[in-house]
Amino acid sequence: MMAATSQHGGVPARPTRRSVHPLQGGRGARFGLALCWRASRWPFTSGEVRRREFIALLGGAAATWPLSLRAQQPARIPRIGIIDDAPMWHAFRQALRGLGYVEGQNVAYEYRYGEGAPDRLAQVAAELVRRPVDVIATFGTPPTQAAKEATATIPIVMVGVGDPVRAGLVASFARPGGNITGNTVLSPDLGPKRMQMLREAVPNVSRVAFLINPDNASNVATLAEMKIAAPATGIVLIPVEVRGVGEFEPAFAAMLRERPGAVMVTNDPFHQHHIGRIIEFLARNRLPGMYQAKENVFAGGLMAYGASVPDLFRRAAGYVHRILQGTKPGDLPVELPTKFDLAVNLRTAKALSLELSPTFIARADEVIE
Repeated sequence: MMAATSQHGGVPARPTRRSVHPLQGGRGARFGLALCWRASRWPFTSGEVRRREFIALLGGAAATWPLSLRAQQPARIPRIGIIDDAPMWHAFRQALRGLGYVEGQNVAYEYRYGEGAPDRLAQVAAELVRRPVDVIATFGTPPTQAAKEATATIPIVMVGVGDPVRAGLVASFARPGGNITGNTVLSPDLGPKRMQMLREAVPNVSRVAFLINPDNASNVATLAEMKIAAPATGIVLIPVEVRGVGEFEPAFAAMLRERPGAVMVTNDPFHQHHIGRIIEFLARNRLPGMYQAKENVFAGGLMAYGASVPDLFRRAAGYVHRILQGTKPGDLPVELPTKFDLAVNLRTAKALSLELSPTFIARADEVIE
């Protein structure tokens, strides 16, 4: 191929330089013109601009670009992943809003639903990790275990778990280590105290069914503790296991064959997802129920005593805030509950023909009339 020549004869023409189009208007235009001028003065080596000088010019000039151009790149906002969102999470979001986090402005929530089923929980936890999110928030032991198996790096804030040490979630309460922290429903003598209150509300009860999820390590630990405490209260404890939807009816039938005088229910996330079904079964068979969360009493349960669930969610929001500010979850001690609620439903008591003493009612924090 013939080389290009100048109009004066056989002297090869200088290579044609590629121009850089200036930005339109203002400082951007001045930057573009300056870039073209500099390019026209640079010597060429093998027909190419010296890359080092060109990159240096671009880097130094980026700060002079119009604000409107730089503003086109929106700031990234933190994402909080929530497994199995439910009305009880309202206190969590409300507390974060009180700390300055406004959804859609400076925080985003990612919701995934496992409905308490172990295989589904593992799937949705993995989805949040792939998203990815900046923090994962969980309620109860099984979702926290699923999140722990899905990631060892994304911080996890657990709410209302049983015993996180026995469940293998943290190394200790004071120094959890790893990527998990949060709070627990554990409190000294809580199980025996619930049995004592049940005896006070239902004086003649001697056989009590205890509905547990054997896949929940905290449920298993609680059952072991309550079996030890039961003889001192004069109660025979009857464990009834339900780990899947198809097990409810067989478990209910087995429970009735044992002829219990009352039933104790935990905060297991899977059981709470089906709490309406449990409450309806107890009402239909005229069985008093002792629950852990007062929200179950609002839904028709007889009575509940345990750590305040809304308070646990509010305190968890504080931990999420500290983590987003840079604190490592392993440096935040697992918190014990500080607020407890006794709730009673007088309408349910009347339907069960139970006469609760005025003294007992006066001790309640919440009374449904």
